[in-house]
Amino acid sequence: MTMSRLTNWLPSEVSRAVRGWAWATWVVQVLIVVTGGAVRLTASGLGCPTWPRCTVDSLVTTPEMGIHGVIEFGNRLLTFVLVIVAIGTFLAVVRLRRERRDLFLFALLIGLGIPAQAVIGGISVLVNLNPYVVGMHFVVSALLIVLSTLLVTRVYGQGALAPVGVVPVLAWTVAALQSVTVTVGILVTGSGPHAGDAQAPRNGLPSDVLQHVHSYPAYAALLTTVILVIVSLRRDRSDVTRVALVLLCVNGVQAIVGVSQANLGLPELLVGIHMLLACLVVAGTTWLVSVARRLKRE
Repeated sequence: MTMSRLTNWLPSEVSRAVRGWAWATWVVQVLIVVTGGAVRLTASGLGCPTWPRCTVDSLVTTPEMGIHGVIEFGNRLLTFVLVIVAIGTFLAVVRLRRERRDLFLFALLIGLGIPAQAVIGGISVLVNLNPYVVGMHFVVSALLIVLSTLLVTRVYGQGALAPVGVVPVLAWTVAALQSVTVTVGILVTGSGPHAGDAQAPRNGLPSDVLQHVHSYPAYAALLTTVILVIVSLRRDRSDVTRVALVLLCVNGVQAIVGVSQANLGLPELLVGIHMLLACLVVAGTTWLVSVARRLKRE
């Protein structure tokens, strides 16, 4: 009887509460990347030198570990917030698993991705912040932001699949270029000065060369987005135009920040802003593809 009452209490349609949980999921997924960046930029990556404990003898940070221990342990605690939100989101859509299987699958995958992400983060500590493991940590975060963005877009409904045409092809091209940009950006980060700890290794790749390689697909994505804006206007896809313009603005700011940080010697604040904007670019690109591949809803 109790279980039946609980089940009946859960949403049976996409309500305001469901949308709220979807947005909460998106916010915490971006927030964990930003706080993770703060850990690295303050050289607190090994503030808790082991995992899953903070030290061999303590589950939590100790006074002797100072501010770096507090920063690193605070980031670990945020994982529990992600878990709470993931559970709430899953419960919000579990009764919709038949009629809205997409929402159910997104919530499930996000929930499964959180412990996987935590394990990769723990491994990165155990291998002394190896840049490739840290990079994989960000890749998983980016995938979770993609899923969270899809969850948010889908709770507002969706149109029928659009036929293959120039608009969705251009949107997918932007996504491919952005994927290359983010991937090379991870390599740039692994070769740069912000390792997360003074003793952490670097990948040994030439940063000056990689910075240029990183910029080429980014500029190509900008140009392709401009083309998409023009084409979507001509084809009466105002929904795509709006999203493409938002993404264009975010990408433009990201380009300015990227060039500025490179010329100013990678100051921590600009690098942190660059990471936040990278999350917004991933989300905006996902939103763009999601809208472009569906017919405009009237």
